[in-house]
Amino acid sequence: MKKKSMMLVMVIFVSSILASCGSYKFQPELNIKVEDFTQTNQNNEEVTLETLKGKPWLAMFIFTKCNTVCPPMTFNMTEVQKALIDDKVEDYNIVAFTIDPEVDSPEVLSEYLKAYPIADTSKWQLLTGYKQEYIEQFARKSFNSHVKNDPNTDQVIHMSSYYLVNADGIVVKDYDGAADVPVDTIVADMKVLTK
Repeated sequence: MKKKSMMLVMVIFVSSILASCGSYKFQPELNIKVEDFTQTNQNNEEVTLETLKGKPWLAMFIFTKCNTVCPPMTFNMTEVQKALIDDKVEDYNIVAFTIDPEVDSPEVLSEYLKAYPIADTSKWQLLTGYKQEYIEQFARKSFNSHVKNDPNTDQVIHMSSYYLVNADGIVVKDYDGAADVPVDTIVADMKVLTK
C-alpha cells in the first residue's frame, strides 16, 4: 500500500511539472517605446531600430573601461546566449549600448568582445557613434535607465539591468544582469516572444 501511495504521489508530481512547463505565461512588466536610433556596431555597420524590428532583443548598457559590473554583465549575457542556443531559440539579437562612446570606438568594442566566450557573435550588436549626452537621455527615455558620467573618474555610473525589447521595439521587461541572473526566465520569455 505504501508503494502504491508513493507511486501515486510521484505520478502527480511529475504530471504537475510537465503541465506547468507547457503553460508558461509571459507577463510584460514594462511598456516603454524605444526611441528611433541609427548607430554603428563593432563591425562598423549601421544598426537602426528599424533593422532590429521583427525580432525580440536583449539590451544592456556597458563600457569597455568599466571596472565593476560590466565584465560580469557581459559574461552573464554569454551564459544567457548559451541557454538560448540549448533551447533552440534562434530569432533574437543582443544589443549593448556603450555609455562611454568617446573611448569605445567600433574597433575597441570588437576587441572587447574577443575576451568573452561568445557562442554566436552574429547575434551581438555593440553600439557606439554618439555623444555622451545623447546616451544619457536615450537610456532614460527609452529604457527608464540611469546613465551618468562621473566627472571625478574615468567611470560611468549606470544600472546593471538587461532589458527585453519585443519585435515592435517596446521594452516589456527587465532583469538583473550582474548577479542572480534569471537565465531560465529570460529564455522562457524569449521563447514566447519569438513564436
